[in-house]
Amino acid sequence: MAGIVGYGAHLPRHRIKVEEIAKVWGADAPSYKKGLMLKEKSVPPPDMDTITLSVEAARRALKRAVVVDVADIGAIYIGSESHPYAVKPSGTVVAEAIGATPDIHCADFEFACKAGSEAMYVALSHVKAGEMKYALAIAADTSQGAPSDALEFSAAAGAGAFIMGTENLIAECLFTHSFMTDTPDFWRREHQFYPQHGGRFTGEEAYFAHTKGASNAILKKANMKPSDFKYAIFHQPNGKFPQRVALELGFTQEQIDPGWLAPTLGNTYSGASPIGLTATLDVAKPGDMIFMCSYGSGAGSDAFVWKVTERIDEVRNNAVSTHKLLNENLTYIDYGTYAKYRHKIIKND
Repeated sequence: MAGIVGYGAHLPRHRIKVEEIAKVWGADAPSYKKGLMLKEKSVPPPDMDTITLSVEAARRALKRAVVVDVADIGAIYIGSESHPYAVKPSGTVVAEAIGATPDIHCADFEFACKAGSEAMYVALSHVKAGEMKYALAIAADTSQGAPSDALEFSAAAGAGAFIMGTENLIAECLFTHSFMTDTPDFWRREHQFYPQHGGRFTGEEAYFAHTKGASNAILKKANMKPSDFKYAIFHQPNGKFPQRVALELGFTQEQIDPGWLAPTLGNTYSGASPIGLTATLDVAKPGDMIFMCSYGSGAGSDAFVWKVTERIDEVRNNAVSTHKLLNENLTYIDYGTYAKYRHKIIKND
């Protein structure tokens, strides 16, 4: 049995409220707060990128994976759509930062917002196949949204990291399933800084069709129903979508609450459902069943069934909880500072 040996998250402490963005562009802030259930979002400062987020999340995962020797990590996979370099891996930087040996396989994954779960899927497969003792999968993004675009109200930053193995598990992976089609709802071409999207087309035909496709398929494969799970996590482009898809599939609000972070975190893209999983593991008890389904434009979903083990109680407090990162020691900024941090305005020397 393969699964999670250690997990960790990292979030920026800077936040901007939707009202602050709305007043600059004359937008209707209440529609974002009520219609999409967005209150505020995280903002990475200028010295934070996908790599620095990944390093911090990985270090916390190692703290919880008490028994893991970094030298035994055979692969580091980072899923993101905001890798700092177009040509240069993020994984090798993270490997050296955490003290991994050169005898390691590194790869950067991309598949819009499901690049993180993609990394998790491959890391699980490697350790399950016996190719290596441990593999580290990281989901991280400092997502982009063009000025005045709807994405600007949600595009946020954060990372979740998971060390996969076959021994000393804190959560067993019982089933996986992926569901994908060529549905172009969201894209960014080479040399473009901001992504484009298909507006309402990103909903029914994209997010909901693929999330339901993967979810229904894995429930059938596992011969399980929503009521068999204690918790559930879905991709969170906003607060409304994961809530709606959960209820339509038969899950309850109580099941998604621990990992439903978008209303105050925003959309962390590749990190959205993986960070939700870290927050859920923070409160889960031995024996709890956890359902998880990601979504990435282009389009596809990866679904997982996790079973929490007794070991969770031994290691969960070895690193800061995700909800503590989400809610404590926050700094709120105005739009000017946000625009400077996100390089929307650049000083000319």
